[in-house]
Amino acid sequence: MNFTTAEITAWIGSLLWPFLRISAMLLAAPLYGAGTVTVRVRLAIAFILALVVAPLIPLPPAVEPLSLAGLVVSVQQILIGLTIGFVLQMVFAALTQAGEAIALSMGLGFASMVDPQSGVQVPVVSSYFVIMSTLLFLALNGHVALIELTLLSFQALPVGVEGVTREGLWALVSWGSTMFLYALLVALPAVASMLLVNLSMGVITRAAPQLNIFAVGFPMMIMLGFILLLLTTPVLLPKFTELLASGFDLMGILTRQ
Repeated sequence: MNFTTAEITAWIGSLLWPFLRISAMLLAAPLYGAGTVTVRVRLAIAFILALVVAPLIPLPPAVEPLSLAGLVVSVQQILIGLTIGFVLQMVFAALTQAGEAIALSMGLGFASMVDPQSGVQVPVVSSYFVIMSTLLFLALNGHVALIELTLLSFQALPVGVEGVTREGLWALVSWGSTMFLYALLVALPAVASMLLVNLSMGVITRAAPQLNIFAVGFPMMIMLGFILLLLTTPVLLPKFTELLASGFDLMGILTRQ
């Protein structure tokens, strides 16, 4: 059986470009892009998904993968995959930011640990929020929905056509600014409560100067901070679900679904 150069090139392209989009998404997305997931595992998942989706998507353009046009198509697929994964990464970043604000207000800004998602040092409250949101993300089958949306994007954004539009990128930037608002809304009850506690401790110190504020104030702030965390968690989970739904809606807009 003989194959022509054009047939071999078309076969390589039909597998390569879906592989690039899927692997870029896995690299940027939370959970899949965590440091605990090795590069080999991500590449294996991307290769298997590319094999599955390659026969089902519209035929890619007859472009030589090693040519300049092939390079443009490759970069386009990588940018689409990175954009899809980056949306969910911003959702988790909002919760990390909220945890940092709460940790600083309760005196735990110095207590940090390595975040398995990003591999950097974050306060323990941020790690708590990330762990809770990751478990909820898995419980809601968000990891499956993310792969499903990426595979469906090949129907809305076939290989070789225009990628993410300027309007889509502007929607991504505008949506990213709202993540700071969501982080503030999550952290505001605890931060405001800790501010009142600090003011109360200041009044007590003025009324009783002999009171050792360092021996009494800091343990009390940390204890009240943990109580506020217990009260905040039931509010955090619905808010994260709302953020997650908003992120998937934005990914649908970016991929024109």
